[in-house]
Amino acid sequence: MKWAVVLAGLALAATVGAAPKAAPTAFTGGDKDGRIRTQLAARESVVISSELNAKIARLPLKEGDSFKQGQALVSFDCTLFQAQLRKAEATNEAARKLLSVNQRLAELNSVGKLEVEQAEAKVKESAAEAAYMRTTVSKCAIGAPFSGRVAKRMASSAEFVTPGKPLLEIVDVSQLELQMIVPSKWLARVKPGTAFTVSVDELGLSYPAKVIRTGARIDPVSQSISITGQITGNHPDLLPGMSGWASFPTP
Repeated sequence: MKWAVVLAGLALAATVGAAPKAAPTAFTGGDKDGRIRTQLAARESVVISSELNAKIARLPLKEGDSFKQGQALVSFDCTLFQAQLRKAEATNEAARKLLSVNQRLAELNSVGKLEVEQAEAKVKESAAEAAYMRTTVSKCAIGAPFSGRVAKRMASSAEFVTPGKPLLEIVDVSQLELQMIVPSKWLARVKPGTAFTVSVDELGLSYPAKVIRTGARIDPVSQSISITGQITGNHPDLLPGMSGWASFPTP
């Protein structure tokens, strides 16, 4: 009986002294304040490459320079290609004249059907060659697909390049996106349009932002999902690659 009383007393003391189990926080996976790491990324990032065997005539932009959509980023020395285009157009013009003559002679029964068909084939062949050379010449200058800045320069003026040679890496910095991986439980409260605040480490400043899209699938192992946000307003001081903390409102 004595030992039963002692054991009962110990069990009661253990129950009274144990701390109550803390309720889970609304957002897990970040730091103790419920924040999550995020990184700024360019909406568009493109490596401009050569499509020709040619010498670079102009490559005026340096790393960090800004440009507008449609502006010429690279120009090639296309003297040879332009001469080949003129030759192809002249050949096509001569073929058309020969076809016209043969068609007239055929009406007079002076040439046979074969001669006319051969002249028609020559016109098509020369027209295709001229079209090919026009396409080649059109690639002698590369225009910017969007407005942005040069992230990296990988070639120099007067350098001879081959097809596929990377020349410039360009980024669109007009609207930077925020990339983050969050617990899948967040989907109950975080949806496109949800507002939050992002604190950028490099600048020590906070900016308003909103969720613009969520990932297409949940990782079954980590039970996480990608979230993409966008900082509200225009902030030229922000650059791709900066990182910080995203803070979402608690329920």
